[in-house]
Amino acid sequence: MIFGFFVMGFLAVRTYTDGMPQPTTVVTQDGTEVFNGAEITAGQQTFLRRGLHEYGSVMGHGGYLGPDYTADYLRRASTFALQSLTDSGVQDPRGKLVEEMRTNRYDEQTGTLVYTDLQAEAFTEVKQHYADYFGSPTTQYGLIPNAITDPRDIHEITAFIAWTAWAAAAERPGHSYSYTNNWPSEPLVDNKPTADILVWSGLSLCALLVGIGVLFAAYGRWSTRIGWHSSETPALAFSQPGEVKITPAQRATTWFFFVVAGMFVAQALLGAAIEHYRAELTSFFGLDLARILPFNLARTWHVQLALLWTAASFLAAAIFIVPFVSGREPRRQNWLAYGLLGALVIVVVGSMTGEALSIFGVEWAKGSIFFDQQWEYLDLPRFWQALLVLGLFIWVAILYRGMRTRLKTESRGNLPWLFLYAALAIPGFYAVGMLARPDTQLTVAEFWRFWVVHLWVEDFLELFTTVMVAYIFVILGVVRRQIAMAIIFLDIILYSVGGVIGTMHHLYFSGTPVEHMALGAFFSALEIIPLTFLTIEAWTFLQLGSRQESRSSAPFPHRWAVMFLVAVGFWNFLGAGVFGFLINLPIVSYYQIGTALTANHAHASMMGVYGMLAIGLALFALRYIIPAERWPERTARFCFWATNLGLAWMSFATLLPLGVLQLWHSVNSGYYESRTLGYIAAPGNAVLEWLRLPGDVALISGAVAFLWIAWLGIRHGIAATTHEVPMEQLFVLQQPATVGGPLGAGADPGAAAGDVEGSPYASDHRRSEAD
Repeated sequence: MIFGFFVMGFLAVRTYTDGMPQPTTVVTQDGTEVFNGAEITAGQQTFLRRGLHEYGSVMGHGGYLGPDYTADYLRRASTFALQSLTDSGVQDPRGKLVEEMRTNRYDEQTGTLVYTDLQAEAFTEVKQHYADYFGSPTTQYGLIPNAITDPRDIHEITAFIAWTAWAAAAERPGHSYSYTNNWPSEPLVDNKPTADILVWSGLSLCALLVGIGVLFAAYGRWSTRIGWHSSETPALAFSQPGEVKITPAQRATTWFFFVVAGMFVAQALLGAAIEHYRAELTSFFGLDLARILPFNLARTWHVQLALLWTAASFLAAAIFIVPFVSGREPRRQNWLAYGLLGALVIVVVGSMTGEALSIFGVEWAKGSIFFDQQWEYLDLPRFWQALLVLGLFIWVAILYRGMRTRLKTESRGNLPWLFLYAALAIPGFYAVGMLARPDTQLTVAEFWRFWVVHLWVEDFLELFTTVMVAYIFVILGVVRRQIAMAIIFLDIILYSVGGVIGTMHHLYFSGTPVEHMALGAFFSALEIIPLTFLTIEAWTFLQLGSRQESRSSAPFPHRWAVMFLVAVGFWNFLGAGVFGFLINLPIVSYYQIGTALTANHAHASMMGVYGMLAIGLALFALRYIIPAERWPERTARFCFWATNLGLAWMSFATLLPLGVLQLWHSVNSGYYESRTLGYIAAPGNAVLEWLRLPGDVALISGAVAFLWIAWLGIRHGIAATTHEVPMEQLFVLQQPATVGGPLGAGADPGAAAGDVEGSPYASDHRRSEAD
């Protein structure tokens, strides 16, 4: 991990010093200004403010309904210039066009970029196209009517897009490829895959094969010492969940889970609306939806809610687990939990309101930190983003407050401290996104933005989930403490090998130097190794609950929670591993970035891993809160199968085949062609889009079932007790015959469990109730 962040520091320096330059001014050959650096920045801010990053993409990143504006401008400007050269009688118009577009006339000393007269004329031509496009009086593009009509806004947006297109064609000084490594594929300007793209794709495959070989060799050698093993774990006799005392803070989490489930339902409905835009652009079953919920607003809310509801479930689950970790709960901990929930609701409502006002272009909201939308995934206006970071740090403080007496008795490398460290990484790495301001230069902003998209989501949330799952299994006595700690440290090592530097696979074509692509491709391939390990262990993991149930005197109460955790392992390998590796090879990413294959990977990994985990953690907690006679076993089963089958249908019936077809079209006909509305709305693609309907219905039904279970937790939840958590009532430890007889519920847990290595009672849990 230290090595990974050392390399990331080096790459950060290279991003600032050798990323694609933003000119101070762009002038014609006679010195007439076409646009300037301030207008580029202002255009970028307007592009973000009006939600265009959630509609189309720039340099490959963003939404997938609109065009990639970098590729779009490059094609339109090149086509105009080629026609002008042909009409003027130039002998070799194509060769002249390549020379015009690829020659780098940027003066680093003065910050001046010189456009040829033909490039300046093309800028005027394309600017008029965007004026007509964004100023359309209808909803034919999925945007609100007359979305952007101010001539100054159009000029600035075009300046921003034109700058990215210039960087995509102009050759980097000292090299024969552009600032974006010749992306996008554009034959008119001789953009084609570079030697680096091909070579590092091959080396990435070699790295993957070597890494998996080493993994299997190590697993074969030490298979009995690593992974989820419980052969020596003492059998457990679980108390029925209704007999377990619930603390006030644990009771408060029922409202968390209800809000979480409500956000999940809303997010799933918004996802269905987004999908319908691709199947029937101008009509939602006869309703002109874009007038009230344009595509970019629906996608903004969809993406934000996906992050917020899963993260909120993790927050609630951690608060629920803390009393089991510490054996006590400080007074008024529940009020802190309610306060955190209130802050979450304020952030959600405030940010969504701000995003709507920003996208609809309300004049008085323009430029406000409360209303201006930002980068994709970091769409929250600045104020709400800062408030969310603050809330996450307050959550860590709440956890520390509940665990501090336990932490005093533990070594800093033990499980309680690992739990706290993993929790602290959540706000820490989300806060990095604050460095990507709306006025931050594009390449630099993308560098820091993907620390959140990749490092926060794919690495440190992954680490936190591993710690959570391991701790739950220790609490239940399914695995020993040493096994849990070994799994956590193995997870840290394996994910750090590829996950940290692998962040750079997002920045192949974002104007960064070529070493970002080389290192990103190589280490990104290694990210498959921990996912392969999880797949190998999936069967053992699945058997843990059933083994304990067969060896216990009471039924294992967490069947569906564990089933959701098993689903996490499946989707981790398929969605994050297979689908992720499919698009991360540089040569594949060159043609497919911003296509349905990216969406396929995003849905299968985000919903498949974090969504399933969020529901599983919620069911684990709700199983103790809802009385046993009220527990909706059939609803929990339906929730599991509906969400998983719905996600599988969504992926295999629509997103994956659409992505493969779009990739083929990109390679065969061109990247620009594969991103046009004409291709997206083609009849064959529309059929595949409609085929997703059953999957969406199933997923939404599963979300509603989850909402119902959470409502039962509020309506019928067991009354909280203000007493110290009686952990011996959670389950009864039965010693093996060689150690001693079974313990009664009233026995001293600290003394008895001291004889059993790895027991949850190995440390003293007899705490004072005093805060």
